[in-house]
Amino acid sequence: MTGDIYARGRRFPANPAWGWLVLAGAAAASAAAGLLARRANFPGLSDFTTVFFSILLEAFPFILLGTLISSAIHILVSAETIARILPRSRLTGLLAASAAGFAFPICECANVPVTRRLLAKGLPAPLAVTFLLAVAIVNPVVLFSTWVAFGGNLGMVLLRGFLGMGIAVLTGWIVGFLPIGRQPLREASRGGAVEERECECGHDHDHECDCSQDNDHHHDHEIERDANPDADVGRTGKRGAADIALEILSHAGAEIYSVGRYLILGAAVAALMQTILPRAALVGVGASPLLSVAALMALAYLLSLCSEADAFIAATFAGYFTPGAVMAFMVYGPMMDVKNTLMLLDGFKPRFVAVLFTLVTAACLGAGLLVNLLVAGNAA
Repeated sequence: MTGDIYARGRRFPANPAWGWLVLAGAAAASAAAGLLARRANFPGLSDFTTVFFSILLEAFPFILLGTLISSAIHILVSAETIARILPRSRLTGLLAASAAGFAFPICECANVPVTRRLLAKGLPAPLAVTFLLAVAIVNPVVLFSTWVAFGGNLGMVLLRGFLGMGIAVLTGWIVGFLPIGRQPLREASRGGAVEERECECGHDHDHECDCSQDNDHHHDHEIERDANPDADVGRTGKRGAADIALEILSHAGAEIYSVGRYLILGAAVAALMQTILPRAALVGVGASPLLSVAALMALAYLLSLCSEADAFIAATFAGYFTPGAVMAFMVYGPMMDVKNTLMLLDGFKPRFVAVLFTLVTAACLGAGLLVNLLVAGNAA
């Protein structure tokens, strides 16, 4: 099956080994550039490569761990299983959906396709939206990476998790009262047997069957699954452990290829801001309670970082931006960024995406301002 995962016309190399080489190549290039800079006596470039290289080294173990766990969840657990586990009552369901990432730490590129599948299987929109927003933040890998990135600061970990859960639950609760929340999917995305575009990692996260044919054939298998709900016990079928492990590694390699590019870009931006840009310019924006939050939220949206690594980028901003801005960067980015917006528009009604974007943006901006207000109050 792994040979068919990378279907014709997709944007990623056919060989999944490229995914594992992306970060290694960037680290080697950074080390070589730093060595040349020191020999040529370019201190600015040398400092840049040092910061860039250190961010990559710190973040890579969590990228690796997160993609492996997420890939295993994708291969072994179907969306139907998640839908059956989540309670359908409003309050209990919202709370369970916000904490589902502890049991199903799905990758950030997969949460949109999985949410579409959950909605197609009848999960209420408030619960699906809460799951969508929380799963990339409230999961053990992301919270542990936050703890490491901020030097064991448990307060940052708890605050990130609390805000992630709170904003996800609040947004899901509001969506439940809006008319657009009754049917957020496009017409073509309704029904479990409808073909959906693969996610950013190059895989079809809604693929349910287990055969070795092209991924575009799964409609008949979905009909069989609907006729026999007990058949949904995962995605492993009759494959052996070696085949399953190979598929997990292949999927993880494609994810690393995807998220590695954004990590390299984010590390470069963070290193540039620390070593090249004038500090006066950073302080001017970073000291403002409002501008700092808005600036880092915009940066998080554009960088589209993986949530397992964004804390290491955010930690480099701590000396220049307000605490609320740093926290908003870590909460807003996993919930709403460029790549997730494009995937949302692919399967959800544009009006629903606009409402979701507005609600999440307003909630994260308000959370950042509230953190700054509380910090200022404690300092006084």
